[in-house]
Amino acid sequence: MELRGERECQSCGVQWSYYETGEITCPECGSIRSVGLDEPTTHTAGNTEFELTAVRAEVDDVGVDQLADDAAAAARDYLRRVGFVHAGELQPLDDTVLAASELRRVGATLGRVMRVEDEEELYLLELLRLADQNDRPSADEVPETLTPERGLAVAAAVDIYLTDLRRVHDDRETEVDRVLSGLRSRRKRIEALDGDVDPTEAEQLVRTTRDVSAYLREGDEAALARALERL
Repeated sequence: MELRGERECQSCGVQWSYYETGEITCPECGSIRSVGLDEPTTHTAGNTEFELTAVRAEVDDVGVDQLADDAAAAARDYLRRVGFVHAGELQPLDDTVLAASELRRVGATLGRVMRVEDEEELYLLELLRLADQNDRPSADEVPETLTPERGLAVAAAVDIYLTDLRRVHDDRETEVDRVLSGLRSRRKRIEALDGDVDPTEAEQLVRTTRDVSAYLREGDEAALARALERL
């Protein structure tokens, strides 16, 4: 969405930045009457953190199915509010979003199956430990039975990211278009296979997305070359 992020309260005159607070109410008097002081700017990044402390506290008190459901719900709520454009500037694709996307799918799957294997439960616990710390398990740690969840999670997170990328980078050069077209094709392939691809293939999608992002954000020519080489 586009908004005027620099605000001035019409009740008390205090100025603040919506980009920093994420709140439309005046931080001084609580009024919702304000005017924008700057030009409308694309802004999709929510002022929110992924917090799993409450879910982790349940580990010894609930069954794995309930734990999985609660983890999936927390991840789903976070993903509804996440975005990658802050005050018109594209942000990196971080591991928190990727981990939340995977936790949502792993939790939903393990919450409905009749039997959860030990390896699957341990993987759920590892996701719970890492996901809100901007970290996630490596590709070779993914249990074979949860490979589709990793693939679909990566495809979904990349789709969200590329949607925001296009909001702020409409005029693209030919090589960038080639990369974005290739990313779109690979994402669709993973989705068509219901995520059932080798986790290392899914990670290639992540690396290529991060490389084209680095080029657009920082002018990193080497990153663009790596992205083209992978395709």
